[in-house]
Amino acid sequence: MNKKQILRRIFQIVIVLIGISFVTFLLTYLSPGDPVRNMFSATGVMPTEELVQQTRDEMGLNDPFFTQYFRWLFNCLHGNFGKSYSLNKPVVELLAARVIPTLKLTLMSLILMLIISVPLGVASALHKDGIIDYICRAVTFVGCAMPNFWVGLLLMLLLCVKIQIFPVIASGGDFKSLFLPALTLAIAMASKYTRQVRTAVLEELSQDYVIGAEARGVKRSTIIWKNVFPNALLPLITMLGLSIGSLLGGTSVVEVIFSYPGLGNLAVTAITSSDYNLIQGYVLWMALIYMVINLIVDASYVYIDPRMRLKR
Repeated sequence: MNKKQILRRIFQIVIVLIGISFVTFLLTYLSPGDPVRNMFSATGVMPTEELVQQTRDEMGLNDPFFTQYFRWLFNCLHGNFGKSYSLNKPVVELLAARVIPTLKLTLMSLILMLIISVPLGVASALHKDGIIDYICRAVTFVGCAMPNFWVGLLLMLLLCVKIQIFPVIASGGDFKSLFLPALTLAIAMASKYTRQVRTAVLEELSQDYVIGAEARGVKRSTIIWKNVFPNALLPLITMLGLSIGSLLGGTSVVEVIFSYPGLGNLAVTAITSSDYNLIQGYVLWMALIYMVINLIVDASYVYIDPRMRLKR
Protein backbone atom coordinates (compact mmCIF):
# COMPACT_ATOMS: atom_id res chain seq x y z
CA MET A 1 0.00 0.00 0.00
CA ASN A 2 1.29 3.46 -0.90
CA LYS A 3 0.88 6.58 1.21
CA LYS A 4 -2.24 7.67 -0.66
CA GLN A 5 -3.95 4.34 -0.01
CA ILE A 6 -2.98 4.42 3.66
CA LEU A 7 -4.35 7.95 4.07
CA ARG A 8 -7.58 6.90 2.37
CA ARG A 9 -7.91 3.94 4.72
CA ILE A 10 -7.27 6.18 7.74
CA PHE A 11 -9.98 8.55 6.52
CA GLN A 12 -12.36 5.59 6.16
CA ILE A 13 -11.51 4.48 9.70
CA VAL A 14 -12.43 7.93 11.04
CA ILE A 15 -15.78 7.92 9.17
CA VAL A 16 -16.60 4.40 10.39
CA LEU A 17 -15.71 5.29 13.97
CA ILE A 18 -18.04 8.30 13.88
CA GLY A 19 -20.83 6.08 12.54
CA ILE A 20 -20.19 3.46 15.22
CA SER A 21 -20.12 6.11 17.92
CA PHE A 22 -23.51 7.43 16.81
CA VAL A 23 -25.13 3.98 16.68
CA THR A 24 -23.65 2.99 20.03
CA PHE A 25 -24.76 6.21 21.70
CA LEU A 26 -28.25 5.85 20.22
CA LEU A 27 -28.64 2.26 21.44
CA THR A 28 -27.48 3.10 24.95
CA TYR A 29 -29.74 6.15 24.95
CA LEU A 30 -32.77 4.00 24.02
CA SER A 31 -31.87 1.08 26.28
CA PRO A 32 -33.89 0.49 29.46
CA GLY A 33 -32.41 1.22 32.84
CA ASP A 34 -31.33 4.38 34.58
CA PRO A 35 -27.57 4.88 34.98
CA VAL A 36 -28.12 7.33 37.82
CA ARG A 37 -30.06 4.78 39.89
CA ASN A 38 -27.44 2.14 39.08
CA MET A 39 -24.73 4.53 40.19
CA PHE A 40 -26.42 5.05 43.54
CA SER A 41 -27.13 1.33 43.89
CA ALA A 42 -23.42 0.56 43.41
CA THR A 43 -22.65 2.76 46.42
CA GLY A 44 -25.45 1.27 48.51
CA VAL A 45 -27.48 4.50 48.59
CA MET A 46 -31.26 4.58 48.14
CA PRO A 47 -31.84 7.97 46.51
CA THR A 48 -35.04 9.98 46.55
CA GLU A 49 -36.73 10.93 43.29
CA GLU A 50 -35.63 14.54 43.75
CA LEU A 51 -32.00 13.47 44.15
CA VAL A 52 -32.23 11.30 41.04
CA GLN A 53 -33.58 14.15 38.92
CA GLN A 54 -31.04 16.60 40.33
CA THR A 55 -28.20 14.21 39.53
CA ARG A 56 -29.53 13.65 36.01
CA ASP A 57 -29.61 17.41 35.46
CA GLU A 58 -26.05 17.76 36.73
CA MET A 59 -24.84 14.96 34.45
CA GLY A 60 -26.71 16.35 31.44
CA LEU A 61 -28.82 13.21 31.01
CA ASN A 62 -32.03 15.24 30.66
CA ASP A 63 -30.66 17.19 27.69
CA PRO A 64 -31.89 16.42 24.13
CA PHE A 65 -30.31 13.43 22.42
CA PHE A 66 -28.16 15.34 19.91
CA THR A 67 -26.94 17.71 22.61
CA GLN A 68 -25.76 14.76 24.68
CA TYR A 69 -24.21 13.01 21.66
CA PHE A 70 -22.23 15.93 20.33
CA ARG A 71 -21.04 16.84 23.82
CA TRP A 72 -19.87 13.27 24.35
CA LEU A 73 -18.27 13.09 20.87
CA PHE A 74 -16.44 16.39 21.45
CA ASN A 75 -15.06 15.05 24.73
CA CYS A 76 -14.03 11.78 23.07
CA LEU A 77 -12.06 13.66 20.44
CA HIS A 78 -10.13 15.23 23.30
CA GLY A 79 -9.44 11.85 24.93
CA ASN A 80 -12.19 12.14 27.54
CA PHE A 81 -14.68 9.25 27.46
CA GLY A 82 -16.38 10.37 30.63
CA LYS A 83 -16.53 8.73 34.04
CA SER A 84 -17.82 5.25 34.77
CA TYR A 85 -21.16 5.41 36.59
CA SER A 86 -20.66 2.15 38.47
CA LEU A 87 -16.91 2.26 39.22
CA ASN A 88 -16.65 6.07 39.63
CA LYS A 89 -13.41 6.26 37.64
CA PRO A 90 -12.54 7.75 34.24
CA VAL A 91 -13.30 5.34 31.41
CA VAL A 92 -9.88 5.90 29.84
CA GLU A 93 -8.22 4.93 33.11
CA LEU A 94 -10.30 1.75 33.39
CA LEU A 95 -9.60 0.70 29.81
CA ALA A 96 -5.89 1.46 30.12
CA ALA A 97 -5.63 -0.64 33.28
CA ARG A 98 -6.99 -3.68 31.41
CA VAL A 99 -4.80 -3.34 28.32
CA ILE A 100 -1.65 -5.03 29.70
CA PRO A 101 -3.47 -8.15 31.04
CA THR A 102 -5.35 -8.41 27.75
CA LEU A 103 -2.11 -8.11 25.75
CA LYS A 104 -0.58 -10.90 27.85
CA LEU A 105 -3.59 -13.14 27.28
CA THR A 106 -3.62 -12.37 23.55
CA LEU A 107 0.08 -13.10 23.09
CA MET A 108 0.02 -16.39 24.98
CA SER A 109 -3.18 -17.53 23.25
CA LEU A 110 -1.66 -16.90 19.82
CA ILE A 111 1.59 -18.65 20.74
CA LEU A 112 -0.26 -21.73 22.01
CA MET A 113 -2.55 -21.70 18.97
CA LEU A 114 0.39 -21.61 16.54
CA ILE A 115 2.24 -24.33 18.45
CA ILE A 116 -0.82 -26.57 18.14
CA SER A 117 -2.25 -25.71 14.73
CA VAL A 118 0.77 -25.33 12.42
CA PRO A 119 2.34 -28.77 13.07
CA LEU A 120 -1.05 -30.49 13.00
CA GLY A 121 -2.12 -28.71 9.82
CA VAL A 122 1.12 -29.49 7.97
CA ALA A 123 1.14 -33.11 9.16
CA SER A 124 -2.48 -33.55 8.12
CA ALA A 125 -1.78 -32.18 4.64
CA LEU A 126 1.39 -34.24 4.12
CA HIS A 127 -0.46 -37.43 5.11
CA LYS A 128 -3.66 -36.69 3.23
CA ASP A 129 -6.30 -39.43 3.67
CA GLY A 130 -3.97 -41.29 6.01
CA ILE A 131 -4.42 -42.18 9.65
CA ILE A 132 -2.72 -38.96 10.84
CA ASP A 133 -5.01 -36.91 8.60
CA TYR A 134 -8.14 -38.60 9.92
CA ILE A 135 -7.05 -38.15 13.52
CA CYS A 136 -6.24 -34.46 13.00
CA ARG A 137 -9.54 -33.83 11.24
CA ALA A 138 -11.49 -35.60 13.99
CA VAL A 139 -9.71 -33.65 16.73
CA THR A 140 -10.29 -30.32 14.99
CA PHE A 141 -13.94 -31.19 14.39
CA VAL A 142 -14.43 -31.79 18.11
CA GLY A 143 -12.46 -28.64 18.94
CA CYS A 144 -14.64 -26.49 16.69
CA ALA A 145 -17.80 -27.97 18.20
CA MET A 146 -16.86 -27.27 21.82
CA PRO A 147 -17.83 -23.81 23.13
CA ASN A 148 -15.19 -21.84 25.00
CA PHE A 149 -17.08 -21.75 28.28
CA TRP A 150 -17.38 -25.56 28.32
CA VAL A 151 -13.69 -26.04 27.53
CA GLY A 152 -12.80 -23.56 30.25
CA LEU A 153 -14.96 -25.30 32.83
CA LEU A 154 -13.49 -28.71 31.92
CA LEU A 155 -9.94 -27.41 32.21
CA MET A 156 -10.77 -25.73 35.50
CA LEU A 157 -12.33 -28.93 36.88
CA LEU A 158 -9.39 -31.08 35.78
CA LEU A 159 -6.37 -28.85 36.39
CA CYS A 160 -7.63 -26.57 39.19
CA VAL A 161 -9.95 -28.76 41.26
CA LYS A 162 -8.81 -32.34 40.65
CA ILE A 163 -5.06 -32.02 40.10
CA GLN A 164 -4.71 -28.50 41.56
CA ILE A 165 -1.87 -27.38 39.32
CA PHE A 166 -3.32 -23.98 38.42
CA PRO A 167 -5.27 -21.44 40.50
CA VAL A 168 -9.03 -21.18 40.01
CA ILE A 169 -8.93 -17.37 39.86
CA ALA A 170 -6.58 -15.91 37.26
CA SER A 171 -4.98 -12.74 38.57
CA GLY A 172 -3.38 -11.93 35.22
CA GLY A 173 0.12 -11.60 36.64
CA ASP A 174 2.11 -14.83 36.61
CA PHE A 175 2.30 -17.71 34.12
CA LYS A 176 0.05 -20.05 36.10
CA SER A 177 -2.77 -17.53 36.22
CA LEU A 178 -2.46 -16.84 32.51
CA PHE A 179 -2.05 -20.34 31.10
CA LEU A 180 -5.55 -21.80 31.48
CA PRO A 181 -7.48 -18.84 30.01
CA ALA A 182 -4.97 -18.73 27.14
CA LEU A 183 -5.23 -22.47 26.54
CA THR A 184 -9.03 -22.27 26.52
CA LEU A 185 -8.92 -19.63 23.80
CA ALA A 186 -6.15 -21.41 21.89
CA ILE A 187 -8.03 -24.71 21.62
CA ALA A 188 -10.94 -23.21 19.69
CA MET A 189 -8.65 -21.11 17.48
CA ALA A 190 -6.24 -23.99 16.86
CA SER A 191 -9.06 -26.19 15.57
CA LYS A 192 -9.98 -23.61 12.93
CA TYR A 193 -6.40 -22.76 12.01
CA THR A 194 -5.39 -26.41 11.67
CA ARG A 195 -8.03 -26.85 8.99
CA GLN A 196 -6.92 -23.67 7.23
CA VAL A 197 -3.25 -24.66 7.32
CA ARG A 198 -4.11 -28.09 5.92
CA THR A 199 -6.17 -26.59 3.10
CA ALA A 200 -3.49 -24.01 2.25
CA VAL A 201 -0.66 -26.57 2.22
CA LEU A 202 -2.66 -28.96 0.03
CA GLU A 203 -3.39 -26.15 -2.40
CA GLU A 204 0.30 -25.23 -2.62
CA LEU A 205 1.35 -28.86 -3.06
CA SER A 206 -0.79 -29.04 -6.19
CA GLN A 207 0.92 -26.03 -7.80
CA ASP A 208 3.13 -26.40 -10.88
CA TYR A 209 6.25 -25.08 -9.15
CA VAL A 210 6.15 -28.02 -6.72
CA ILE A 211 5.90 -30.52 -9.55
CA GLY A 212 8.72 -28.76 -11.41
CA ALA A 213 10.96 -28.70 -8.34
CA GLU A 214 10.39 -32.40 -7.72
CA ALA A 215 11.18 -33.13 -11.38
CA ARG A 216 14.49 -31.30 -11.00
CA GLY A 217 15.41 -33.51 -8.07
CA VAL A 218 14.93 -30.98 -5.26
CA LYS A 219 14.41 -32.66 -1.91
CA ARG A 220 10.78 -32.78 -0.83
CA SER A 221 11.63 -31.42 2.61
CA THR A 222 13.34 -28.44 0.99
CA ILE A 223 10.32 -27.78 -1.22
CA ILE A 224 7.93 -27.97 1.72
CA TRP A 225 9.78 -25.75 4.20
CA LYS A 226 11.33 -23.21 1.80
CA ASN A 227 8.49 -22.84 -0.72
CA VAL A 228 5.23 -24.51 0.24
CA PHE A 229 5.14 -23.54 3.91
CA PRO A 230 5.84 -19.79 3.48
CA ASN A 231 3.34 -19.52 0.62
CA ALA A 232 0.70 -21.45 2.56
CA LEU A 233 0.93 -19.08 5.51
CA LEU A 234 0.21 -15.95 3.47
CA PRO A 235 -3.59 -16.47 3.31
CA LEU A 236 -3.62 -17.01 7.08
CA ILE A 237 -2.28 -13.54 7.84
CA THR A 238 -5.71 -11.97 7.41
CA MET A 239 -7.27 -14.55 9.74
CA LEU A 240 -4.50 -13.93 12.25
CA GLY A 241 -5.20 -10.20 12.17
CA LEU A 242 -8.89 -10.78 12.88
CA SER A 243 -8.01 -13.15 15.72
CA ILE A 244 -5.69 -10.57 17.27
CA GLY A 245 -8.44 -7.97 17.06
CA SER A 246 -10.92 -10.31 18.67
CA LEU A 247 -8.57 -11.21 21.51
CA LEU A 248 -7.54 -7.61 22.15
CA GLY A 249 -11.18 -6.57 22.12
CA GLY A 250 -11.73 -8.98 24.95
CA THR A 251 -13.08 -12.49 25.27
CA SER A 252 -15.82 -11.98 27.78
CA VAL A 253 -16.96 -15.54 28.55
CA VAL A 254 -13.50 -16.94 29.23
CA GLU A 255 -12.43 -13.91 31.26
CA VAL A 256 -15.55 -14.11 33.42
CA ILE A 257 -15.11 -17.86 34.03
CA PHE A 258 -11.51 -17.42 35.21
CA SER A 259 -12.13 -13.99 36.79
CA TYR A 260 -9.42 -12.64 34.53
CA PRO A 261 -9.00 -8.84 34.74
CA GLY A 262 -9.21 -8.14 31.00
CA LEU A 263 -11.28 -5.93 28.73
CA GLY A 264 -13.95 -8.58 28.19
CA ASN A 265 -14.60 -8.90 31.92
CA LEU A 266 -14.81 -5.12 32.15
CA ALA A 267 -17.35 -5.08 29.32
CA VAL A 268 -19.59 -7.57 31.14
CA THR A 269 -19.43 -5.41 34.26
CA ALA A 270 -20.40 -2.34 32.22
CA ILE A 271 -23.36 -4.10 30.58
CA THR A 272 -24.78 -5.60 33.77
CA SER A 273 -24.61 -2.22 35.52
CA SER A 274 -25.92 -0.18 32.55
CA ASP A 275 -22.72 1.84 32.62
CA TYR A 276 -23.28 3.76 29.38
CA ASN A 277 -20.01 5.67 29.30
CA LEU A 278 -17.99 2.52 29.86
CA ILE A 279 -19.96 0.58 27.23
CA GLN A 280 -19.48 3.31 24.65
CA GLY A 281 -15.76 3.58 25.36
CA TYR A 282 -15.34 -0.19 25.12
CA VAL A 283 -17.20 -0.42 21.79
CA LEU A 284 -15.12 2.36 20.26
CA TRP A 285 -11.97 0.69 21.53
CA MET A 286 -12.93 -2.63 19.91
CA ALA A 287 -13.86 -0.97 16.63
CA LEU A 288 -10.58 0.95 16.52
CA ILE A 289 -8.58 -2.20 17.26
CA TYR A 290 -10.23 -4.18 14.47
CA MET A 291 -9.78 -1.49 11.84
CA VAL A 292 -6.21 -0.58 12.76
CA ILE A 293 -5.14 -4.23 12.76
CA ASN A 294 -6.82 -4.80 9.39
CA LEU A 295 -4.93 -1.80 8.05
CA ILE A 296 -1.63 -3.16 9.39
CA VAL A 297 -2.35 -6.61 7.92
CA ASP A 298 -3.17 -5.16 4.49
CA ALA A 299 -0.04 -3.03 4.54
CA SER A 300 2.12 -5.97 5.61
CA TYR A 301 1.25 -7.97 2.49
CA VAL A 302 3.51 -5.70 0.46
CA TYR A 303 6.51 -6.65 2.59
CA ILE A 304 5.63 -10.31 3.09
CA ASP A 305 4.68 -11.25 -0.48
CA PRO A 306 7.23 -10.11 -3.14
CA ARG A 307 4.52 -10.41 -5.83
CA MET A 308 2.63 -7.55 -4.23
CA ARG A 309 5.71 -5.30 -4.53
CA LEU A 310 5.87 -6.02 -8.23
CA LYS A 311 2.27 -4.87 -8.69
CA ARG A 312 2.90 -1.45 -7.19
